[in-house]
Amino acid sequence: MNDPTTWEFNALGTSWGVALGRSVPDDLKSAITAELDRIDLMWSRFRDDSTVAEMATTTGRFPIPSSDQPVIDLHRTLYEVTGGMVTPMVGQTLDDAGYDSTYSLRPAEVIAAVPLWDDVLAGWQGELDVVRPVLIDIGATGKGFAVDRVAQLVREHGFDEFLVDGSGDIRSGDHPHRIGLEHPTDPTKAIGTVVIENNAICASAGNRRAWADWHHIVDPRSGGPTREVLATWAIAEDTMTADGLATALFFTSPQKLLSHFDFDYVVVRANGTVEHSHARELELFL
Repeated sequence: MNDPTTWEFNALGTSWGVALGRSVPDDLKSAITAELDRIDLMWSRFRDDSTVAEMATTTGRFPIPSSDQPVIDLHRTLYEVTGGMVTPMVGQTLDDAGYDSTYSLRPAEVIAAVPLWDDVLAGWQGELDVVRPVLIDIGATGKGFAVDRVAQLVREHGFDEFLVDGSGDIRSGDHPHRIGLEHPTDPTKAIGTVVIENNAICASAGNRRAWADWHHIVDPRSGGPTREVLATWAIAEDTMTADGLATALFFTSPQKLLSHFDFDYVVVRANGTVEHSHARELELFL
């Protein structure tokens, strides 16, 4: 976003932009900062004082803020729909692979296997009942959830026309915005554009967080990175859902996901094929 009235800042380990078409008020900035700090303290696996860090070392019951319950609910739905392929239990695997709190990017000799959900959590409604210490990673939906929380604060402060960009997880208010779809192997190019208005778009690609022979999208069956899909985009009513579906498309066909969710999509596969729906004003340069 190059609008001079865009507030640009860093949070949750990445870059953000909030555009209102005018300067962002200080009280809104404060509210956004406080909410993102709260989310980070609850869910970050990159800090040793987070609730997630505590769950990685001890069992017990950990309350889930009511505002955050949808994150776990969506993760569970995606877990079931994808046959366990989209799971928040990948944290230790990613940590061992080098995507850790210090961003060492050096894989360990032994990489932890991804545990089954029901082997580590006895319950997840209102609280996480941890029966075996587990390093949770909500990366499949977490940033999208945070974008939605920011968008909610923007509306609560009286702004209906806005664009919230959490490092590529984007939600639009009551005004259309044309979004470019970054080429999965050349970030200087786009493979197309799409218009969003009162909805959201999220992308996922193995080239964005890649190191050694790894990237951040792990196949729980092999304990290694996925290989068959290069990049995905999902367009949905809210950013959290779009974020989760962008990850799910690495493992599950769009048709199967469409039986559970209402969304549009673009999938670029490693064999060069492209599969897409017919979203509003979706233009692909193929």
